[in-house]
Amino acid sequence: METSVRKLFERYERFFNRSLGGDMDMDEVASLYASEFIAASPAGVMTGKNDDKLKQVMAKGYAHYREIGTKEMRIRGVRISPMDEHHCVAHIAWTAIYSRKDQPNVAIDFDVHYFVQELDGEPKVFGWVSGDEQALLKKHGII
Repeated sequence: METSVRKLFERYERFFNRSLGGDMDMDEVASLYASEFIAASPAGVMTGKNDDKLKQVMAKGYAHYREIGTKEMRIRGVRISPMDEHHCVAHIAWTAIYSRKDQPNVAIDFDVHYFVQELDGEPKVFGWVSGDEQALLKKHGII
């Protein structure tokens, strides 16, 4: 499972960066997720479905990231915590690079913990827990 989950997040990173560059294939991005998912952060808990609404929300999200100057998302580290033969938590350490007018680029490190299910050899994200993204962006002067 560890190899396939690492490959999943290599694809995730690649798709994210292509989307930041404006080359968005929402079907490819949606293929990373299970049919339903849960997300938790200090803003609350939400559930969703992998459908056209998700693709629209993700497209808006990538547009927002471009607007605030996000240039790159880079995986710094991956740690897998198996739960059973089909489930794990993938602890992903990210670095986001932001450009700002007349100032040096800013690199922000953060972690997201993804719940992954692997069935028939294909891992999918079915949830994640993240920190307070807005507070982190404000702290670093991005927004």
